[in-house]
Amino acid sequence: MEDLRNKYIEAIANAADEAALEDLRLQAVGKKGEVSLKMRELGKMTPEERQVAGPALNALKDEINAALNAKKAALADAALDARLKTEWLDVTLPVREQRRGTIHPISQVWEEVTAIFADMGFSVAEGPQVEDDWYNFDALNIPSHHPARAEMDTFYMHREEGDNRPPHVLRTHTSPVQIRTMQEKGAPVRFICPGRVYRADYDQTHTPMFHQVEGMAIGKDISMANLKWVLEEFFSAYFGTSVKTRFRASHFPFTEPSAEVDIQCSWEGGTVKVGEGDGWLEVLGSGMIHPKVLQAGGIDPEEWQGFAFGMGIDRIAMLKYGIPDLRAFFDSDLRWLKHYGFAPLDVPTLHGGLSR
Repeated sequence: MEDLRNKYIEAIANAADEAALEDLRLQAVGKKGEVSLKMRELGKMTPEERQVAGPALNALKDEINAALNAKKAALADAALDARLKTEWLDVTLPVREQRRGTIHPISQVWEEVTAIFADMGFSVAEGPQVEDDWYNFDALNIPSHHPARAEMDTFYMHREEGDNRPPHVLRTHTSPVQIRTMQEKGAPVRFICPGRVYRADYDQTHTPMFHQVEGMAIGKDISMANLKWVLEEFFSAYFGTSVKTRFRASHFPFTEPSAEVDIQCSWEGGTVKVGEGDGWLEVLGSGMIHPKVLQAGGIDPEEWQGFAFGMGIDRIAMLKYGIPDLRAFFDSDLRWLKHYGFAPLDVPTLHGGLSR
């Protein structure tokens, strides 16, 4: 047994890897190993011999197992040391920049507008971007000879010869959503309808596709005074300062009386500052809903009345965030998006702040 001990203890100490160590374990204490075979011979011994040989064999087996475990741990430590020498990291280096997308100013302002009007009890309504002629023009009291219905201003959908269906257009405003919502919900009702609209125009302040938000409130005794309060509350919340408004008489086919709305501002160094100064800037059109529009929406104008307004989301975004050219909104310039974009997790709320 002393020879077996010396043989395996030395072999274990000189094992180069875990595979060699496993071979030694099988040779020594495996089922057919030398120590295991010796232990099977105990049955052939006399009781006196077993009392001597049994404890000695168990002690040898335990010593070999201990040596195997110790060598296995030593090999693992050596492998870890070698790995750490090759897989090192300089923790003093600056971290790699993490690319993070930003929210487009249009999406940001869309959410800001929705949050403000939601606080005043306005729901959000949506509708199709391809509308038939009736919803886009006739239901809104826009006559057939109106310039807005000319092909130079409106995108008409192509129709095959012999197609007798009403003509379809890319909606020129979100007002058709107002008709559809009135037909669906009736009165009283209070909602806004933001969305994409299309007109055949392109310059620094016009693009063929842009974004608009319109609002409508219908009740028993709603007046222009309610309209003025809603708009002043909106602009004060949106610009973060008290904003006065000025109403100027105008004409729109779908409202009577109609008014264009200006907001108080000053012009300094080529920039506009809203809520101060003696200047005025036109921002939207509004008025009391025309009785014919109420009728088209299935609402009795003898019983109900209300106001409506509409403004460009793109333009109020330009005004608030100092963006000089409307066309840049749609150029997909990464540098522009990084400069004017907003943090993706910073959702606009009135209590938490509309923008950072």
